[in-house]
Amino acid sequence: MRATLTQFQPFRGVSTLQDQINRLFSEAFDRSSDEANLTPWAPAVDIFETEHELVVKADLPDIKPEELDIRVENNILTIRGERTFEKKVDESNYLRVERAYGSFSRSFSLANTVNTEAIKADYKNGVLTLSIPKREEAKPKQIKVHVEAPVAAAAAK
Repeated sequence: MRATLTQFQPFRGVSTLQDQINRLFSEAFDRSSDEANLTPWAPAVDIFETEHELVVKADLPDIKPEELDIRVENNILTIRGERTFEKKVDESNYLRVERAYGSFSRSFSLANTVNTEAIKADYKNGVLTLSIPKREEAKPKQIKVHVEAPVAAAAAK
């Protein structure tokens, strides 16, 4: 009787850790275009303050300005809109869809120091810029300090 020897390979048939991680990510992020349309998203926003105003900048590419809804209620600034999936190209022609589509809403609480009646909105190159001026009473005021010469120093002269 002849025995056939085979080399012992303990990890034969077991996928590598890298293969398992790749499979997990591909399953988590592979979506049909219908699922991509339903993915909730929120545009990135920068908010900064200057001496005279509060400025909100929101990245809103491919959104028509007339489709934006910007409101202030009870000192809550709300920006709403929707980015729709382009139907100009057949869905089967897409190789990858990474951008999020659908409705969005972002809300921010405003301080009582801003004048919500005078908000200006500009939309340029896919960026919405809201300029919210501060109320006059909230703007910093410089106060001049008058210094009198000391009496002893004035008398010595």
